[in-house]
Amino acid sequence: MGPTIWRPLLVTVLLLFLLDLFYGSVVKQAAERGAEISYSRFREELDAGNVKDVTLRGFYLRGNFRQPVKLPAAAADKKGGANDTTSFNTYIPSLGDSTLMADLAARKVEVTALPADGSSGMNILLYLLPWLLIIGVWWFVMKGMKAQGPSSLMGGFARSGAKTYSSEHPHVTFSDVAGLNEAKQELREVVEYLKDPKKFQMIGGKVPKGILLVGPPGTGKTLLARAVAGEAGVAFLSISASQFIEMFVGVGASRVRDLFANARKSVPSIIFIDELDAVGRSRGAGFGGGHDEREQTLNQLLSEMDGFDPHEEVVVMAATNRPDVLDPALLRPGRFDRNVVIERPDWRDREQILKVHTRKVPLAADVDLAVIAKGTPGMTGADLEGLVNEAAILAARDNVQVVTGDHLERAKDKILMGGERHMVISFEEKRLTAYHEAGHALVARLLPSTDPVHKVTIIPRGRALGVTQQLPEDDRYHYPRSYLVNRLCVILGGRAAEKLIFNDVSTGAQNDLKTVTELAEKMVCQWGMSEKIGAMTFSRGEEHPFLGMKLAEEKTFSEEMAWMIDQEIAALIRNAEQRTLELVSTNKTKLDALAEALLEEETLDGQRVDEVLATASEAARM
Repeated sequence: MGPTIWRPLLVTVLLLFLLDLFYGSVVKQAAERGAEISYSRFREELDAGNVKDVTLRGFYLRGNFRQPVKLPAAAADKKGGANDTTSFNTYIPSLGDSTLMADLAARKVEVTALPADGSSGMNILLYLLPWLLIIGVWWFVMKGMKAQGPSSLMGGFARSGAKTYSSEHPHVTFSDVAGLNEAKQELREVVEYLKDPKKFQMIGGKVPKGILLVGPPGTGKTLLARAVAGEAGVAFLSISASQFIEMFVGVGASRVRDLFANARKSVPSIIFIDELDAVGRSRGAGFGGGHDEREQTLNQLLSEMDGFDPHEEVVVMAATNRPDVLDPALLRPGRFDRNVVIERPDWRDREQILKVHTRKVPLAADVDLAVIAKGTPGMTGADLEGLVNEAAILAARDNVQVVTGDHLERAKDKILMGGERHMVISFEEKRLTAYHEAGHALVARLLPSTDPVHKVTIIPRGRALGVTQQLPEDDRYHYPRSYLVNRLCVILGGRAAEKLIFNDVSTGAQNDLKTVTELAEKMVCQWGMSEKIGAMTFSRGEEHPFLGMKLAEEKTFSEEMAWMIDQEIAALIRNAEQRTLELVSTNKTKLDALAEALLEEETLDGQRVDEVLATASEAARM
């Protein structure tokens, strides 16, 4: 029964019980009640033999006299003004009367005993009250679980809970996905198959059963999957792999079965499973530990993909940023047998992505999205969407109607360097920060094949007291050894400037030292850039393919080789530090000029840095 039937039924039952209770406890007693007398008067009439019958209900006693009895004035008022009565009621003392029953029997008084509570409605209510409470609590719990979705109900606990988008819903197409031309080209044949499967079936062609979208977070894997369904005009069932996992073993497998059953009802259709690694991790390989529910869910997923009819017109798409931990059974031919790698967009794709995200954002005439795209290396589509949104918020805060280039630039600085912090800093610390950042900028400007300096600031941003930002002129995919060695020098430029000017070093270079050590380690252990060690690679921890995270791994080389690796890493850093110190010492005049400009202006862009260095060079020649 639904809520519309339960509510009036419960209200009706409760009203009937209350009416019965009121009638039994009030109306009936009022009708039967006689004159109220004292217990002492009752005993006097009983001893006189004038009591005809009595009815006992707990400590309440009601009866009739054989002869009318004249009442006192107070009792007569309660009776309604009568002077005598033949019916009466009284209460037995709480301590009881041990001789009462013997005296009633001796005087042949008719005795009737009733339960302490004479209301049958109250008895029934007390009996049914626990059940009513249980049913009420159950109904409210079911109502709350129903509001959370079908997978939370007892009847639908094993349902997948996947979101289904039919072809009638507003859909995303490839025109809404900027860039990713190679990935879209690979998926176009899937679109063509779903549009006209008979065309392929006539010549024995089969579409891949599973397509795995692999790429860093925020690169548009989910959006691309929806675009495939939108282009083909088919049903799209979307679910996150974590929704399969429950506390109870077997529920995940049931949800997988339900998901594929629903997809078969809507053929042609696409099943999209986001974050596949939540259930697809390798079994027995130690990744994430054992988990019976996860493994049963994975086994059911493998079984469902094997159980496909060759021409079932159901395509499974999944997304992950951890392809290295997936079970090999998932990746074999016949299951997820096609991988589509989605990389971070280059600046040309970033420009197209910015155009998509600024469709509904009014832009000023001075905005050049190509410049913004070139200044955002490494950003994904999600990052660029956040950049446009942050710029729109800044424009609204400034009470203007359009987003200007300055708003986009400020939003980019906030994302890349962190938000500005208003801190009270002493002049000495501010001066030290100025020389530190000037050292970075000077070395970056003097060394060849380094990325251009985009901006230098001593305004605290994020967790840093100052920032030197370099942006490449174009996206880079190969890094020569000379570039990386110069990069080590640029990172150490701030510490070298501190040592030269203050004859001391500070804790401000902590992050610089961490970065330079990691870079030198990769040069020696992964990229074979050590002359002594040569073209060899050593794993000092498994590295995440996209995020650069390290996982613990057993060492597979000798202690002597480990010692040599450490010596080569230290030598790279020492040589870079010595070279940087010489470079900063030789150009101390330029270093002072940059530091003074930073103390005065606080923020210098790349063009202003070049102007300050040019002026310092002319002054030195004169």
